[in-house]
Amino acid sequence: MTKPFRTLSIAATARLAGVCYLILAICGAFAEFGVRQRLIVPGEAAATAQKLLDNAGLFRLGIVAELLGQVVFVFLVLALFDLFKVVHRRRAVLMVVLVLLAVGLTALNLVKQGAALFVLDGGAWTAAFEPAQREALASLFLDLHGFGYGVVALVFFGLRLLPLGALIVRSGFVPEVAGWLVALAGVGYLVDVLIATLAPNVGFVLSEFTFVGELLLMGWLLAKGVNVDAWRTRYAQALTEPA
Repeated sequence: MTKPFRTLSIAATARLAGVCYLILAICGAFAEFGVRQRLIVPGEAAATAQKLLDNAGLFRLGIVAELLGQVVFVFLVLALFDLFKVVHRRRAVLMVVLVLLAVGLTALNLVKQGAALFVLDGGAWTAAFEPAQREALASLFLDLHGFGYGVVALVFFGLRLLPLGALIVRSGFVPEVAGWLVALAGVGYLVDVLIATLAPNVGFVLSEFTFVGELLLMGWLLAKGVNVDAWRTRYAQALTEPA
């Protein structure tokens, strides 16, 4: 009697994961391309400071969007855990742990973005610094944020795609090709970390070409969800396996 309800639940969970993925993508794209890349002028502290002051509301909105995205990221990984724990529970747990690390680091890293704005218009204490000093400090905080976001947090963001890719490949209820492409996307992020750390002047971003796996997974979850019959077969197998 409970089988129809479980079927409905897992189908809804798959669609929820797709919606969360879409919200995360929108929030991240807005924060990065709609705010940071629009307001931050590389190597130009004075120009960046002026843009931040002129567009302080937009800059704060970018921080809010990033925070919202990280909150949604937690719900996304919990939905993915519910979907894929029937395939391999330990790998699913590893995926959750890596996402929570990435979320925590990303959220804390946003303090540096706030600090950049505080230095420029934070109140009376900033009078102790000359304008050029405040601009330099703001630029430093933004550079630190870029390193924390594009290197430190990105390690865990990339690593979490490896167990997720393996889970998809073995699942049987999401196309295998999506799993391989998701794992490839994870490798792309990790290569980007190495490039940003060891050769920061190269300017090559591999994930711009490998991120298609995440887009495919998001689109599949939104449009198709999962093969419920195949998922139920996996669920039944998981019940008979030793703990």
